[in-house]
Amino acid sequence: MALANHRRQHLWAFLHLVVQFSLYVKTTGHVRYSIQEELQTGTTVGNVAKDLGFEASELADRNLRVVTGTKQELFQVNQGDGALFVNQRIDREELCGNTIPCYINLKAVIENPLEMHHITVEIVDVNDHAPSFPDKEYRLEIPELTMIGAKFQVEGAQDSDIGLNALRLYKLTQNDYFQLEITELSEDSKIPFITLKKSLDRELIPQYNMQLTAIDGGSPKKSGTLNITVVVLDANDNAPICGQQKYTVTIPENVPLGTVLMQVNASDADEGINGQVEYSFRSKFRNKASELFTLNPTTGEITVKDTIDFEKQKEYEINVQVSDRGLSPMVAYCNVFVKVEDVNDNVPEIDITSLSSQIPESAPIGTTVALMGVRDLDSGVNGQVVCTLPENLPFDLKPSSEGSYYSLVTKNSLDRELVAKYDIVIKAKDQGTPSLSSMKTVEVKLSDINDNSPVFLQSPYTLYLLENNDIGASIFTISAHDADENENARISYSLGNIFHGQSVASFLNINPDNGNIYALKSFDFEILKTFQFQVVAKDSGNPSLSSNVTVNVFILDQNDNAPVILSPVNSNGSTEFVEEIPRNVIAGHLATKVRAYDPDIGYNGWLSFSLLQVTDPTLFGLERYTGQIRTLRPFMESDKADHKLIVLVKDNGNVSLSATATVLMKAVEFKEAFAASDVKSTVNHEKETSVSFYLIISLGSVSALFVISIIGLIAMQCSKPQDESPKYTRDSNYVDTSGNGTLCHSIQYRSGEKRYMLVGPRMSIGSTPVPSSNGNTLTVSEQRRTLSGENLSLHRLQQKDMI
Repeated sequence: MALANHRRQHLWAFLHLVVQFSLYVKTTGHVRYSIQEELQTGTTVGNVAKDLGFEASELADRNLRVVTGTKQELFQVNQGDGALFVNQRIDREELCGNTIPCYINLKAVIENPLEMHHITVEIVDVNDHAPSFPDKEYRLEIPELTMIGAKFQVEGAQDSDIGLNALRLYKLTQNDYFQLEITELSEDSKIPFITLKKSLDRELIPQYNMQLTAIDGGSPKKSGTLNITVVVLDANDNAPICGQQKYTVTIPENVPLGTVLMQVNASDADEGINGQVEYSFRSKFRNKASELFTLNPTTGEITVKDTIDFEKQKEYEINVQVSDRGLSPMVAYCNVFVKVEDVNDNVPEIDITSLSSQIPESAPIGTTVALMGVRDLDSGVNGQVVCTLPENLPFDLKPSSEGSYYSLVTKNSLDRELVAKYDIVIKAKDQGTPSLSSMKTVEVKLSDINDNSPVFLQSPYTLYLLENNDIGASIFTISAHDADENENARISYSLGNIFHGQSVASFLNINPDNGNIYALKSFDFEILKTFQFQVVAKDSGNPSLSSNVTVNVFILDQNDNAPVILSPVNSNGSTEFVEEIPRNVIAGHLATKVRAYDPDIGYNGWLSFSLLQVTDPTLFGLERYTGQIRTLRPFMESDKADHKLIVLVKDNGNVSLSATATVLMKAVEFKEAFAASDVKSTVNHEKETSVSFYLIISLGSVSALFVISIIGLIAMQCSKPQDESPKYTRDSNYVDTSGNGTLCHSIQYRSGEKRYMLVGPRMSIGSTPVPSSNGNTLTVSEQRRTLSGENLSLHRLQQKDMI
C-alpha cells in the first residue's frame, strides 16, 4: 500500500509539472533583495537561479537574463551560475531622491520554455553625503538697537541622505550674545534661527564670529559648517516677517505657462526704505524649482514659466528670501511647497522583452510568439493599460495576473503559402479620460515545411518535333513550381518510362535542374511517328514530394527523301533505258511511262514530271503528273531514228528534291517493232512479276506500321473524355489532275486549338505496288491508266462532300 501511495504521489507531481509547462508564461516567482547603495561593480546581490528554483546546468541553454525596463543596466545576471551582480554604480539619491523606500523592479526572463519572474531590489541608503550649507560664509548684519529675543533665520543645510543618515541637528559655537533655536517644518526640514540673548553695543563689540555646524544621524556621523559673521549696525533694526513660514499649493501638471501659482506676503516693521521688502529665490542648490517658476520681486507672485511634469517630479520646494531696502538690508525666509497633480498626458508604452521572429507554419495552437511588457508613466486609472489585437488574426494576447505583461500566442492553424508574414499591430490603451493609446508592430515570419507537391504548368504536354532533329539539342522544356520555399521548393526533374514499358533512356535525356529535355538520337518520321513518356518532378524536402506528367510527342515530316525512279530501270540499276517504238504510230501514242515514288508524305511526297532535255521537243511530250511519254505527232521521213529524253522528277516540298531518268527512244519499222515487242513483253512480264512481289512485301510492312500507329492514336483518343473532338481524323481531300499520278492522302493531328495536317500519297483504284515504295507512291496498271470524265467528276464530288 505504501508503494502504491508513493507511485500515486509521483504521478500527481508529474501531472502538476505537465500543467505548469502547458502555461504560456510563468510569472508567479517573486524574489526580493536588499542592498546598500554605492556597492562596487560586480558585487553579488543574490543567486537568482537558486532562489527561483532553476537548475544551474540549464542556464546556458535557457538564456537567463534580467530586464530592467530602463536605459540603465544597473544589474546583470551571470549566465554560468545565475548570480545577480551590480553592473553600474548605484546612487540611491539619483534613483529615488527622497522617496522611501527605494525599490528597483526587475524582470528575470528565461527561455525554453519562456518564463518571467519578478525581482525587487531595495536600495538602502548609506551615509555618503555630509550636510552642506549653500555658502561657506554667512554675513549677518544686526542693528545695535535690536531687542533681546530677536530671531535671525539662517539658510539651513541640505543632506541628500534619508532616514537616520539625514540631517538631525545644528550646533552653534558657545558665546554670550547669541543662541541657536531650531524650527522643524517637517521631519527632514529643520530651519536654524540665531536668537539674540543679550543687548548689542556696536561701540564695544562691532562684530561677532561664530560657527554653525549641521550634523546628520549616520554612523559615523558627518557634518558641515557655516562660518557666521555678525556685524552690528545702527538704525534698521527690524527684519522682514513672512505672512506664513510655510506655504502649500496644489496644481495640475501641464498648467499653461504664465499661470500665477500664488503670492508670498511679507512685512517689515521699519519705516521708509527700511520697511520696503523685495522677494527673490534663495538657493544655491539650483534645484528644478528655480527653472520652472518665476518670482515677482515686488509683488511676491510666483508664476509658472516652464512645463510642469508630474512624471518627472511630484513635489517642489521653493525657498523665498524676503529682504528690506535699508542700507543694511535685513532678510527673512519662507518656504513654498508645490504639489503636482497627475493628468493623463502619457501614452502607454509597449516593450517587447522576448520575440520569436520566426515560427514554423505547423506550430500548434497556443505557441508563444512573444513576451511584452506595458507601462504608463501616469498614475491611477491614467496608468492602467489594456492591450488588444486586430480581428481576423490567428493570434491572441494572454495577460499576466498583474496585467503589466502579455503573451502573444497562436490561436489558429497557420499556412505560410497563404500568408508568409504577419505584421501584428498591438494597440495599448489606458483608462484615462480622455484615454490615450499607442501601437507597436511585431513582425512574425512563418518558416516553411514541405507540405506542397510540385505542380506542372500544364498536363499533359504536347510536343510537335520535326524529324532529323540535331542529336543532343534541346527539344522541349518541362516546368513545374512548388508553393513551398528554399529546399522544399527546389525541384529536380527525371524521366519516367515510355508507355508500353520501354525505357526512355535511349531516346531522351533531361536536365534535372531546369527541365530541359534533350534528344539522344535523330528521329525519322518514316520510322517513328509518335510516342509518349513521363516526367517526374520531385522537390528536395524531407520527406520529399513528387508529381508526374505525360508528354505526347508527335514527329513531323520533313522533305528529306528525294524521289526514287522505279521505271524505266535497267537490270544493272541504271535509270537509262532504251525504248523502241514503231515509226507508224499516231499522235498521242503512249511511248512509255516514268514511274517514281517518294518516302515523304504530303506535299513533300507529291511528285511532278518535266522534260529536262529532249532531242526533238515537237515529237515527244511528257504528262506532268503521270510521267507518261506520248508522241505529239506522227513520225516523218526526216525525223531521226534515235531520240534522247531526260526526265526530271521532283517533289513539292519547300525545298524540293529531284531525280532524273534518261529514256532513249529508237524508232523502228513496224515488223521490227512487233518482234521486239514480243521479246520485251516477255522480259517485262518476268521483271514486273519480281518487282511486284518485293513491292507487296514492302507495302505490307509499311501498312502494318501505319495500322499500328493508327491503333495507338485511336487508343489515346479513347482515353480522353467523350466530349473532346478526336485528335486524329482522316482527310480524303485530293484532286488527281490526270487520274493516274501520285495521289495524296492526309492525317490530321489536333491538340487543343491547334490542328496539324500531314498530307501524303494514297493508292488509287487498280494500282499496283512497287518494291521499296513504303506504300507512298504507287504505279497504276496499264489496264486503268486513265479515269473517264464521268468517274473524275464523281471523284471530285465525293471529295467535296468530305470537305
